[in-house]
Amino acid sequence: MPTIVVLGAGVSGLTCALLLAKKGNEVTVIAKHMPGDYDAEYTSPWAGANVLPMAMAKDSRWERRTWPELARLAKEVPEAGIHFQTVRVLRRQKDVAEGFKAALSDGLFQPNPWYKDLMPDYRELPKSELPEGMHSGCEFTSVCINTAIYLPWLIGQCAKYGVKFKRAVLKHISEAAHMSHTGGKADIIINASGLLACRLGGVMDKAVYPARGQIILVRNSAKGLMPTVSGSDDGEDEVIYVMERAYGGGTILGGTYMKGNWDPNPDPNIAMRIMKRTVQTHPELTGGKGIEGLDIIRHGVGLRPAREGGVRIEKEMIDGTWVVHNYGHAGWGYQGSYGCAERVVELVDEIAGQLKRTSKL
Repeated sequence: MPTIVVLGAGVSGLTCALLLAKKGNEVTVIAKHMPGDYDAEYTSPWAGANVLPMAMAKDSRWERRTWPELARLAKEVPEAGIHFQTVRVLRRQKDVAEGFKAALSDGLFQPNPWYKDLMPDYRELPKSELPEGMHSGCEFTSVCINTAIYLPWLIGQCAKYGVKFKRAVLKHISEAAHMSHTGGKADIIINASGLLACRLGGVMDKAVYPARGQIILVRNSAKGLMPTVSGSDDGEDEVIYVMERAYGGGTILGGTYMKGNWDPNPDPNIAMRIMKRTVQTHPELTGGKGIEGLDIIRHGVGLRPAREGGVRIEKEMIDGTWVVHNYGHAGWGYQGSYGCAERVVELVDEIAGQLKRTSKL
C-alpha cells in the first residue's frame, strides 16, 4: 500500500485521511491548524455546519454521496455530534424575479430542485405557510453538525486506523513528501490545504479566494428548525441562516458571503444586521423579545476557501511526487466531504496501480 501524506486538517483533509487509512494505507496528516484551534483561515471550526444542497444537478455527486453517511452518523453514532433538524428554504419574490443574483442563490433555492428525491420528508410549502414577501419555499429533514465535537471525533477515528499527525507550516507542496511518520518518502500527497492553495508553492492557484463568513453563536434554541432565505435586503453579500448545533453547541446566526475579503475581525455593524435579520426570520429564537433576547456566546469570522470554476479534485505530478488535489469547496465542505474523499480514494487507487506496474518493469 502507498505511503500518503495529507496536507490539511480541516473536514476535507481529515475525511480523506480516514477513508484512505481504512483501506490500509500509511497516512500522515500535516497541518498548521488542528481541531481545537480558532483562526479565520482555518475554516472548518467556524462552519455551522449543516447539509443544504448547494450544487446544481450536474455537479451534485459530492453531496449525493455524502448525505447517506452523515445521516447514518446522526442516527447511529451520537458521539460524532450530529443531529437531525428540519430545514426551511424560503425563496423571496425579489430573488425569483431577478433570477437569483444573491451571494448564495445557488442550487439550494431553485424551484423543483434535484435534491427533492434525496432529502427525507421533502415538501413544498403552501402559500398559507409563506411569510410576507416570499415567492415559495420548501422543507425537508437534514442534519446540523457540532463542529467542536465532530472534528475531534474525526481525529479519533483517524487515530483508530493508525493515522499520525504533525503540525507544520509548508512553503511548498513538495515539502510534504518528506514528512511521513514512516521516515521514508511519501508516494502520494493529498492537497487539502483549503485557502492556503492560493499561495502554496507548487500550487499557487490564483482561482482560489476567500469568501468571508461572519457569524454569531448564541445560547438561544432554534427549536429544531434551520431556516434560510434566498437573499437579503442588506446587500448581495449578506445572507440569512440559522442552525442549532447538536449537544449544547449553541445556535449559529449568519451571515455573510464576502468574496475576496480577508478581514478576520467581526464587524459590529454587520453583527447587528445579522441579529436583526435572523430574529425577524425566526422570531422563536427570542420568544418575541427581539435582538435584546439573544444570549451571545461569541462572534466569529471564517474565510471559506472558494474557487472560481468550483472544487478541484484531480491528480498531478509535482517535483516527482503524485499530488491529489481536493480543495475549493467554498461553503459546502462538510456536506460534500465524503463524496469528495471517495473521489480522492479513486485517484489514489489509480496512482497506486500505476506505481505497482512501474515497479515491476
